[in-house]
Amino acid sequence: MLTLQGKEIYLRALEPEDLDFIHSVENDEAVWEISHTQTPYSRFLIKQYLENAHKDIYEVKQLRLVISNYSNIALGMIDLFDFDPKNSRAGVGILIKETEERQKGIGNEALGLLINYCKKHLNLHQLYCNITEDNQASLKLFEKHGFQIIGLKKDWNYVNGSYKNEYLLQRIN
Repeated sequence: MLTLQGKEIYLRALEPEDLDFIHSVENDEAVWEISHTQTPYSRFLIKQYLENAHKDIYEVKQLRLVISNYSNIALGMIDLFDFDPKNSRAGVGILIKETEERQKGIGNEALGLLINYCKKHLNLHQLYCNITEDNQASLKLFEKHGFQIIGLKKDWNYVNGSYKNEYLLQRIN
């Protein structure tokens, strides 16, 4: 099992016991905008996903890790997606589930751990992320870790009856 340990949290591989947590995250309409989800996920589909979560990042081009505190409570998830070993890059996504747990340094520590993992174990040259223009907390977080805004995608996401702009940020090692 992959564990990346920080001071307050650690990142770990998905486990079958995460079914309820992932089901609650994936079916929380309040975060669908961030995850670009449009429909609910069944427990059956999430169970199937968990059964295949052991597959290698080189095969599935994605790595999803649970952000957990040292009381073993799942706080959120952090993902690498669009993993491209030829060009040595991947996208990054992060979500802290409960609103009251946000802006307490959890995302900051998790992102730092993931960046170090990407350098040390995956030898990635660059990471990127997509953040809506109005998500100032996420913009601040990623910029703190060396991501730079390299573009603005206008009217990129249709959310609750209107279009939102989205920034593309990039971090080159």
